[in-house]
Amino acid sequence: MTLGITAFREVNRRERANEAPVEYYKRAVEDRILDFEEVILGFDEEMAMAEAARCLQCPDPQPCTLNCPAGNDLPAALWHISQGEFLEAAKIFSQTSPLPEVCGRVCPNLCQEGCALSARNGAISIGKLEEFVADEARMAGLLKISVPEKKTGKHVAVVGSGPAGITVAEDLIKKGHQVTVYEAWPVPGGVLVYGIPSFKLDKQVVMLKIQDLEEAGVKFVTNTRIGEQITVDELLEQYDAVFLGTGAGVEANMSVPGEELNYVYSSTDFLIRANVPTDMLPAFRREKPWVGQRVAVIGGGDTAVDCARSAIRLGAEEVTIIYRRTEAEMPGNKSERDICLEEGVKIEYLQAPVEYIGDEDGRVKAMKVICMELGEPDRSGRRRPLPIEGSEFIQEVDTVVLAVGYWPDPLMGDTTPNLATHKWGLILADEEVGATSREGVFAAGDNVHGPDLVITAIAGAHKAADSIHAYLNKQPVQWVSAPND
Repeated sequence: MTLGITAFREVNRRERANEAPVEYYKRAVEDRILDFEEVILGFDEEMAMAEAARCLQCPDPQPCTLNCPAGNDLPAALWHISQGEFLEAAKIFSQTSPLPEVCGRVCPNLCQEGCALSARNGAISIGKLEEFVADEARMAGLLKISVPEKKTGKHVAVVGSGPAGITVAEDLIKKGHQVTVYEAWPVPGGVLVYGIPSFKLDKQVVMLKIQDLEEAGVKFVTNTRIGEQITVDELLEQYDAVFLGTGAGVEANMSVPGEELNYVYSSTDFLIRANVPTDMLPAFRREKPWVGQRVAVIGGGDTAVDCARSAIRLGAEEVTIIYRRTEAEMPGNKSERDICLEEGVKIEYLQAPVEYIGDEDGRVKAMKVICMELGEPDRSGRRRPLPIEGSEFIQEVDTVVLAVGYWPDPLMGDTTPNLATHKWGLILADEEVGATSREGVFAAGDNVHGPDLVITAIAGAHKAADSIHAYLNKQPVQWVSAPND
């Protein structure tokens, strides 16, 4: 008989607080930099139980759950893991996320930042425990999607098959509605396939989820960009409601002279060519990116880190991330950055390119870099980088990758009358209910609030799916709050 959760909370709490974290397995650096296979191997059963047993089972309000955008009941899941009840734990994670096997791999673990043990021996590795139990559930066949035999007769179009689109599709198919998902890329998965490198998230993990959805009755239409081949208005003529989960995939640029030179890549183009199998790519993107000995990656977020790690795997001898602020202002995941440094990438802070210099054949051969210093905070709250006059120097490079951020795609607003947008293309939608300015059109995820986390998109998409279900049942869907400007 296992120890009850109430008793477990009271037994040896002080002793558990002093337990050292259990280190999960990672592939050796010398092996993992030779391929694009997943780096983190995670826990075995015994290790998972020991790590989960460190949980103090804090009284409500539990800080880990408060920190999770989806509100996962993390203490209950950890208790089940500590007792070896892995499938029960997986069921808890699945209650709030349709993608526990993905979130466990790629979430920056906001829940861990709230862990009461963070200030002691270190937070519990909640993300890797979620990954472990989700994989166990996959092997046991428990991640299959159950749908009602009786259908409602309502049909919803979902635009985009990333985290938000997958969430809405699953939620609605479970309620008996028909769902068709439109995806611009050759295979479903959106950013999970085309934006996250395989060394962080194996494509097969995503493909198995897509297979689950197809077996549940979701139909996928690929190579179809809504706003080009088909408009939202045309979808509204065919479907009872439309959900827009198109993300924020338009890359920003710095308008630096020389960006048009050969071997100056955008981050998306570089990542897709580097790590997506050719049979998942459009014909014009099937050639691997060229890297010479020296690669410079411009930017400081997770995408810059992903590009740098990809360049190492493509054979570059010297890879450097160039970032205009200091590490304290870096927006990316520190643990991913640490792995990047383990793999031999260098980071140069307080620097920014001001010109890319080409050779006689139009290939980049160097860049002019200026040193920066930090001034007063800007609107983001981070100290503004200011160029230091006369500090320019020339740095030789063979390849440059621009990873300086993303904007929303304005296509939806440009091609859909009366669909309100703001902030250079973000869809104006109530983030509590997903309603847009067009009746029957809902939206959630990065195309509403800008680039963010997988779990954040999932949380918003759940709300939108609930609103779509209400709308299909002739119930009013009211705006709850105005979007932030």
